[in-house]
Amino acid sequence: MTSAQVEKQHDGNEAEDSASGEGYHRALGARQIQMIAIGGAIGTGLFLGAGKAIAKAGPSLILAYAIAGLVIFFIMRALGELLMYRPVSGSFSEYAREFVGPFAGFVTGWTYWLFWVVTGITEVTAAAQYMSFWTHDSFPQWAYALIFTVILYAANLISVKLFGELEFWFSMVKVTAIVGMILICAGILTVGFSDAAATASVSNLWSDGGFFPHGIGNTLMTLQIVMFAFLAVELVGVTAGESKDPEKTLPKAINTVPWRIAVFYVGALIMILSVIPWSNFQPGVSPFVLAFEKMGLGVGAAIVNFVVLTAALSSCNSGMYSTGRMLRDLAQNGQGPKVFTKLTKNGTPLVGTTFSAALMLVGVWINYVAPGKAFDYVVSFATISGMWAWIMILVCQIRYRAKSDRGELAKSPFRAPGAPWSSWFALLFIGMVIVMMGVDKDARVSLYCAPLWGLVLYVSYLVLKSRNPQGAAFAKR
Repeated sequence: MTSAQVEKQHDGNEAEDSASGEGYHRALGARQIQMIAIGGAIGTGLFLGAGKAIAKAGPSLILAYAIAGLVIFFIMRALGELLMYRPVSGSFSEYAREFVGPFAGFVTGWTYWLFWVVTGITEVTAAAQYMSFWTHDSFPQWAYALIFTVILYAANLISVKLFGELEFWFSMVKVTAIVGMILICAGILTVGFSDAAATASVSNLWSDGGFFPHGIGNTLMTLQIVMFAFLAVELVGVTAGESKDPEKTLPKAINTVPWRIAVFYVGALIMILSVIPWSNFQPGVSPFVLAFEKMGLGVGAAIVNFVVLTAALSSCNSGMYSTGRMLRDLAQNGQGPKVFTKLTKNGTPLVGTTFSAALMLVGVWINYVAPGKAFDYVVSFATISGMWAWIMILVCQIRYRAKSDRGELAKSPFRAPGAPWSSWFALLFIGMVIVMMGVDKDARVSLYCAPLWGLVLYVSYLVLKSRNPQGAAFAKR
């Protein structure tokens, strides 16, 4: 960040980990950053949203995840190049201010904050739905959403070191569950145990209506669900200001992107759809839970349901972490209320986190008035707002690369391969996804909301600028 250093904290054990000029504590170690990066891309989009996508696209969803995964790798390497140029917390809005302009930084910061608020609503909605696996609607869904929101808010008031430790174990549970499921499916395919052995075969990927059972068009229509599954992979950029030795830990975390996409998305879907024909899956039902039920492993289904419950809560927890820090970044740059700059003695942004958690209570209301449609209502808007951060990352990387190649800025030690062409390809792909969202009547609502959000931001920016027209927050760098 560009603001003056916040007063040093009094905790002697963590003072040495204080971030460079931001007031945060550099308390996130290498193993925590690695697992946050891995776990950030494993959440509701895979565990719950994939059910709808499988029903819509069939086995071709595997190809959609593979291609989208390549695009995500390009985005993350673009982010990595920027992070090694200047590692800061709230990186997306900082880079947008520097390479595009103050208004772009303002829009990026507030839109990424909104993305995590909406994602938090999505995740508590999913968690509430998962609870019905055990309670069978005997307890209202909205009440679960309220309980989870309050618990996660309380958890975010602890130190960042403990946050990192919790996220490490949350992610470890998710990773272990997916790897375990892959091994079980491999055992069914090779050894032939469980109720699914009679029909389990790799040929299920093409024999039940073909690899594209509903046509290529329907596969393209699932791209917004696929991209939603990858949202939060960029969270590692927000941790830059609180990472120990970011020059080493962040590149290592980013370079895990290809194999974790190959294993956790492509590999998992290949195994599941080989064991259980795609036509068995339906929207609103976790494909992991359904797979174990079809295998006759009832206990396994209960275990997986617990895992996906923790995955949703983990993602929401990360959302509360991000929102507080993004609001503080905006406030320190004069583009948000100064009250958001306040830190607790443990180095956590109390006011920003509290404000964000309060807005996440909207999810409780959505679950009260429309429990059956709550997940679908918020997924599309989360996708469009989250993709804005990706667009800014790519645009900033293209502009940074041009300046560094001209010798105007120092070259990053972690340069994105194939850039700037890889970044342009990723931008075109994101543009195609947005077009597909416009075609899909269920996702189109988010495109209606985006201009309204843009108008709110524009008016707000003009008001702030009129109050302080000479302020550094509104000057082109």
